[in-house]
This record gives sequence, C-alpha cells and structure tokens, in this order.
Amino acid sequence: MNIDFNKNSDGLVPAIIQDSNTRKVLMLGYMNEEAFLKTNQTKKVTFYSRTKERLWTKGEESGNFLNLVNIKLDCDNDTLLVEVDPEGTVCHKGTDTCWAEENTANYGFLSKLEGIIANRQKLSETEPQLRKENENSYVTSLFDKGINKIAQKVGEEAVETVIEAKDDNDDLFLNESADLLFHYLILLKAKGFGLKDIVKVLENRH
Repeated sequence: MNIDFNKNSDGLVPAIIQDSNTRKVLMLGYMNEEAFLKTNQTKKVTFYSRTKERLWTKGEESGNFLNLVNIKLDCDNDTLLVEVDPEGTVCHKGTDTCWAEENTANYGFLSKLEGIIANRQKLSETEPQLRKENENSYVTSLFDKGINKIAQKVGEEAVETVIEAKDDNDDLFLNESADLLFHYLILLKAKGFGLKDIVKVLENRH
C-alpha cells in the first residue's frame, strides 16, 4: 500500500472510520506513517492526535477500541478508509458516531419503508374515530386486525409468489415478490422485530 504521507506538510492523511458490518461512518481521524504501522501491528486503530501531539490509540482510556478489519486506500493515495469492529460507543460524548447517529445498518429504501410501517403501527394504537381521514391507511387497518390477519396475508402473498414463479411472466412474479416482502416487513414489525434481526440470525449462521 503506497500511501502518500508527504502530500501534506504535517505528514498526516485523513482516516475515515467505518463499521465493517453496518457500513456506517463512525468518525474521522488522522494518521501519520507511525500510526498506520502501529494500527496494522496491534490491530487496534491508532491515530496521530494533533491536540496531544502524539500517537493516540482509540480506546486507550475509555476501553472503546476500534478493532481493525481492513484498510483501503483511495485513488489519490492520500486518504484511508479504515473498516473496523467497534467496542462500545465511538464519540467521546457517548454516541455511536461523531455525528450523534445510531450505528445501525441501513438497507436503503427498505429501511425507509420500515419507518413508514412503524408509523402506521403507532397510528393503529389510536382509536379509529380519533384518527384523521388520511391516517386510515391499508397498513394501519392490518395492524387494527391483529397478528392473525397479518400472518394470513403473508401466507396468501407467499402462495401467489410461488404460483407466479412457475409461470413465465416476470413482471407478475416481481410484483408478487414485492407484495410478499412488504407484508413480511409488516409481520416482522407486528412481532417486534425488523430486518436487522433477521440479518443478525443469518450472520450468526455463517
């Protein structure tokens, strides 16, 4: 790895810290060549602290170490992406990241959809007659009917998906698959779980 430590007059390069599992960016630090070498040797992320003017291993005081998984170098050879397995919180203020975000996996649109479903579940806790007209959605009505109805819908969508899988209409198959996934997310939420819980089970199997 040919890192250009001489590109900046202070001999430092930015080190972007990313959780290797959730892909969440946790913090930004700086490394000189000595910090880089120590990080590789100890497998604990070490920075050069511009405030303390010395090497600083993250977690040396708090115990919240950043365990090294992998290091990648960018196309200009002057910025590092450091993939880690964090122990505890990362920020000195006690948050998961230095941007006060939760270090949870993001599944793009599916995560957004989970948020919408969670909101509809919350609305179902309000008496129907007290809801606004636009709050009586399909998803809210499923939560109103309870777990048995939701599970039944998942079963129905699963059967329809299997039927379409045996035919040659890809559009119908994809649409039924989307319906199945959508209702499965509702079922997960009704049981108090989310995609991250299923992913965790799969990760533990492998």
